Amino acid sequence: MDGNGRIGRLLIPLYLASHGLLAKPSLYLSDFFERNRASYYDALMQVWVSNDLIHWVRFFLSGVASATKEREVFRQILVLRSELGQTAVGIGKRATTARQALNFLYRRSVIEASDLERALEVTTPTANTLIRTLMEKEILEEITGQQRGRVYAFNRYLKLFLS
Repeated sequence: MDGNGRIGRLLIPLYLASHGLLAKPSLYLSDFFERNRASYYDALMQVWVSNDLIHWVRFFLSGVASATKEREVFRQILVLRSELGQTAVGIGKRATTARQALNFLYRRSVIEASDLERALEVTTPTANTLIRTLMEKEILEEITGQQRGRVYAFNRYLKLFLS
């Protein structure tokens, strides 16, 4: 409530960077602490009540591991965006529409053709042609196995969050 936690979480990466443990102060722990709020308060209370610093250090290191993994996922997303941006350029006359479709897929990774029609404001044939092109480039994958009501997934992107 008083902001001391936020200041402390800001100082941690600065301290680690100043001691050469981080190349730059890019360790973001607040998200981990927020998602694990009860454990965060429990770990702080253990230090306050029982002087159990080991419990706090273990919790903190779990946060560091989580933040490190999230940073790696973000790096992989940037690599994928760069790679697929180049792929979109190679599509030719549909490159602009393909880039728009990719931007949509990063926000909504499981779609139907009608979703693409609405999002890009294109016709049904254009959306279907674009989907076929994205499937040929192995960007989209049809996941229902049906002839009608097909659903497509941007699996390369989704898999980044599952590893």
